[in-house]
Amino acid sequence: MTRLPLLAITALLTSAACSTPDPQRASAPDQSGNPFVVTEVADFDSPWAMTFLPDNRMLVTEKAGTLWLLSPDGATRQEVAGIPTVDSEGQGGLMDVVLHPDFANNKLVYFSYSEAIESGDKGVVLMRGRLDESGDAPRLADVERLFEATPYVSGNGHYSGRIAFSPDGHLFFTNGERQKFDPAQDKSATLGKVLRLTEDGEPAPGNPLAAQGFHPAIWSYGHRNLLGIAFDAEGNLWEQEMGPKGGDEVNLILPGRNYGYPLVSNGDHYDGRPIPDHSTRPDLEAPKVSWNPVISPGGLIVYSGDMFPQWRGDLFIGGLSSKSLVRVDVEGTQARKGDQWDMGTRIREVEQGPDGAIWLLEDGGRGADGTLMRLTPRE
Repeated sequence: MTRLPLLAITALLTSAACSTPDPQRASAPDQSGNPFVVTEVADFDSPWAMTFLPDNRMLVTEKAGTLWLLSPDGATRQEVAGIPTVDSEGQGGLMDVVLHPDFANNKLVYFSYSEAIESGDKGVVLMRGRLDESGDAPRLADVERLFEATPYVSGNGHYSGRIAFSPDGHLFFTNGERQKFDPAQDKSATLGKVLRLTEDGEPAPGNPLAAQGFHPAIWSYGHRNLLGIAFDAEGNLWEQEMGPKGGDEVNLILPGRNYGYPLVSNGDHYDGRPIPDHSTRPDLEAPKVSWNPVISPGGLIVYSGDMFPQWRGDLFIGGLSSKSLVRVDVEGTQARKGDQWDMGTRIREVEQGPDGAIWLLEDGGRGADGTLMRLTPRE
């Protein structure tokens, strides 16, 4: 598939990584044959996640610890004060940002980030603050620490930190296994798990494994690096995670299930040691879709808009090492590979706009520039 070129913006990023872009920027040259037109909207320094406000403005996180409030056309931005000190070494940083379902009334913003404690160990934290625009600049007021991964461990990898609200108002939060393998199967650790919490960050009553001696927040376990979770219109929870050397996964998350890592995987360890395939352990939950070679997934949405009605209900995933946008075809609780479009750059995040456009954040590492892009149908 022909590589999709992006506008040359290196000089702009070098001089001012967060300078105000031209709101009239043209679309990327139409040479790809992809079924959408890419319009570059703004530039960021290693962005990680984004979400839309009810008035179509956007909140965008940057890895180093900055939260931006961006106008709908990308022409203006303001830094949002109130973010705690972030440890951004390795895969750490300011990560996800999600609005409370009743944000229009309570202005609550949830976000995750990695921190280091005095011992040098590190972990991922879930926070909440109220967006206050009453002063000269926006800020998060009444910032609260809601939940932290346990235990904190050494290293800079696999924090995960994705956030999603379920239709019934529970808060789901992902904790990666921090490249430590065994914690994903440890009943007492939240690492390598999907967690179900109340909106205040407490373990939700009725979680399925608490009576079996698990940490009371755990909803499912046996995961590696969970970098996307999203609910579909029927309330099913979909999740994607990076596998080891091979074996990236899309899973349908069911309460109390063990998804196998590191006991099984469709990939192998990076040092070449084999991992038994999922087929060897039918008692463990297998992925609905897996990739080998990998796509290195980043971000996940269930598409529900009107701009691309043919894809309503399907999953969209960003591809980092694969430099792609990936579509997974969903039918009920089953899924299969759909399209994989070459984007020519590392895609860190996927989001759906209020009008049904698909928005992408380009990763800021390994030669990628950190561009915010809007995808609309090709006429």
